[in-house]
Amino acid sequence: MKDKQQCIEEGGWDNCSSPMEFLLLGMGNVPSLQAPLFLLSLIIYSATMVANMLIVVLVVADRHLHTPMYFFLGNLSSLETCYSSTILPRLLASFLTGDSTISAHGCMAQFYFFASFAVSECYLLAMMSYDRYLAICQPLLYASLMTWKVSLQLAAASWLVGLLISTVVTSFLSHLRFCGPSVIDHFFCDFTPLLELACSDTRLVTLLVSIIAVLDTVFPFVFTLASYVCIIAAILRILSSVGRQKAFSTCSSHLTVVTVFYGTLIIVYLMPRTPQLRQLNKVFSFFYTVLTPLVNPLIYSLRNREVRAALRKGLSRQAGFLGGV
Repeated sequence: MKDKQQCIEEGGWDNCSSPMEFLLLGMGNVPSLQAPLFLLSLIIYSATMVANMLIVVLVVADRHLHTPMYFFLGNLSSLETCYSSTILPRLLASFLTGDSTISAHGCMAQFYFFASFAVSECYLLAMMSYDRYLAICQPLLYASLMTWKVSLQLAAASWLVGLLISTVVTSFLSHLRFCGPSVIDHFFCDFTPLLELACSDTRLVTLLVSIIAVLDTVFPFVFTLASYVCIIAAILRILSSVGRQKAFSTCSSHLTVVTVFYGTLIIVYLMPRTPQLRQLNKVFSFFYTVLTPLVNPLIYSLRNREVRAALRKGLSRQAGFLGGV
């Protein structure tokens, strides 16, 4: 395949054809680690799907969880299910078959869905923080402000914004010309590793993504941060220690999820992609793309009293049904 210098010498970028497929280097080409990594990824994916689908079933089935807060939680678990399914099945297949190639169209499709769900999660976490802000800082107005109609609109907007922004970015990215070695030094098709392979002018798409990053990451993060500053200030004004503890318990799970998600996200995209740090970048990417969807339902089930109660009720009901049979 022609490299960038050959393309220039032979008359410009038009003589360069983009590759039909890419090679994903993954976590490293160590044959002895393929089987353990396959088993680990399979366990994580299975546990992620079961845990998140269980949260969705509990939110739908238990009438005590039919509130805006748990409606958003059900949406978050649905999003995490989709999020994991854009990366892990392809990763599992590469471990199992040893084939790490992915078609150019498949790569763009994977990036499109990954980016869409990542942006939607940023906005959905912001909507959840707004819900907690109203519940704690405006308790008398909560029922009138956070109606079911408003909840549906906020959740739908989170999903739609992700789809819209991802469509714009993927459209620009797919029009770039790729030449040189078609090797992606990552375990999935992410924006920066793909941009490194482009041999056409990337200034426009880089500028576009920089602007969009403010809208899809910085804005929801600042909004979430501002909401929690108000929430913590309101909690500290509560005179009763029992009241403070109860108020904090309603948002501690969400605050933990936000910290984990944005903490790893910031590290991944602000860390320089130098040869020495690329493996570390992959480790943090693995954490926020693969482990975070598993950690989130565990955090909510372990720290949220109502979710635990709904789970116990569901398990006892199922045990009673099986015992009756």
